[in-house]
Amino acid sequence: MKIAPIDITHKSFSRKFNGVDLEEVSLFLKEVAEEMENIIRERNQLKEQLREREIQILEFKERDKVLKETIMTAHKMTENLRKDAEREAAIILNDAQQRADAIVRDSRDGLKKSYQEITEMKRQRSQFEVALRSLVTSHLELLDRTGGYTPHIVGPAEAALGGNTPYLRQGKPIIES
Repeated sequence: MKIAPIDITHKSFSRKFNGVDLEEVSLFLKEVAEEMENIIRERNQLKEQLREREIQILEFKERDKVLKETIMTAHKMTENLRKDAEREAAIILNDAQQRADAIVRDSRDGLKKSYQEITEMKRQRSQFEVALRSLVTSHLELLDRTGGYTPHIVGPAEAALGGNTPYLRQGKPIIES
C-alpha cells in the first residue's frame, strides 16, 4: 500500500482513554509528511537526472557507433586506396618493364643487323678485292703477252681526225716513257 504525504497529513486516529496528545501527533504527522514530500521531490529529481543521463548515454552510444562506423569506412577506403595504388604501381612497373624489354630487344636486333651489315660489307669488300686482283692480274698478263703495245683501234675521236693520231698510226704505246 502506497502512502502519499497528503494521506499522512489527513490521517486521523481513533481516541482512547489515556491516548496520545493530538496536537503532538498532528505536528509529528505534518513533519513526516513534509519529509516525505522532500524525499519524493528528491526522488523525482533523481529520476529526472537519471533519465537525462540515460538519454546522454544513448546519445554517446549513438555517437560512438557513428564514430566507429566512420573509422571503419575510413579504414576500408584507405585499404582500397592502398590496394588501388599497389595495382596501379604494378601496372606501371609492368608497362615500364615491357617497354624496357622492347627497347633492349630493338637494340639487340639493331646491333645484330649492324653486325650482319658489317659482315656483308666485309664479304663484298673481300669479293671486290678478289675481283680487282683478278682483273689487275689478267690485265698484267695481257700486257705481258702483248709486249706492252696496244692494238691499232680507231675510235670516234680518232676517226674525226681522220685516224691521224701519231701514236696509234705507228703502233707505239699510248704512254711514252
